[in-house]
Amino acid sequence: MNQIHVFHIKKIKQIALIMVAAFFTAGILYVENVLNYPVFSTSDGPKAIYRGDSSNKEIALTFDISWGDIKAEEILDTLKKQQINNATFFLSASWAERHPDVVKRIIEEGHKIGSMGYNFEDYRDLEPNEVRKDLNMAQEAFTKLGLKDITLLRPPSGRFNKEVLKIAQQQGYTIVHYSIDSEDWTNPGVDVIVKNTTASIKGGDIVLLHASDSAKQTVKAIPEIINELKSKGLKNVTVEDIIANAKTKSSEVK
Repeated sequence: MNQIHVFHIKKIKQIALIMVAAFFTAGILYVENVLNYPVFSTSDGPKAIYRGDSSNKEIALTFDISWGDIKAEEILDTLKKQQINNATFFLSASWAERHPDVVKRIIEEGHKIGSMGYNFEDYRDLEPNEVRKDLNMAQEAFTKLGLKDITLLRPPSGRFNKEVLKIAQQQGYTIVHYSIDSEDWTNPGVDVIVKNTTASIKGGDIVLLHASDSAKQTVKAIPEIINELKSKGLKNVTVEDIIANAKTKSSEVK
């Protein structure tokens, strides 16, 4: 009897270990699938795009600007030389107020503008009314600059939660995240920026770059990035085009 009892205990332990391993594997597969979905969302609807339809051979280069007086125009000069006239620039409105000529040039050269709010503060640290106030201040500033149709929002530092998603939707914005981070603001070297941007890039990707003065090496990286995109048969489009052409799935933001 004791031998039979011990046998049953061992059998139960084996089954338990198999079940734990199965749940662990399923958990990994679930996380991998969620991270590859092109849309973040809340359970009741608001969405944040971070990539588009991978079956299209289109990507979107995006540039964040929150401060600085030099690099933005150098970026524009380089894009013009590379015949790229459809990048998407996400601007802090406080920066835009101080650089109306650069904002005007961005538009005149064919690029699109999205908002990063007014003050560059993490929206997750603000009360809902403070987030609304910051977005309203930004819209007022952009309107004074002649920009009345801004509907794309990248929260400062790209961080958001369910509450920010809901507020953005209520204010008429679509939050735009990214699927490729160049990490150019860390100034790791031109070759590293190019590798970070292009090594795994594919159709539908939204690329995060910076045109603030802190990103000192981005200007030199752009021509190489463009060459790599061409070699992969990829073309740049605006984020609006990525969204319009996107077949999206949703995963709930926790």
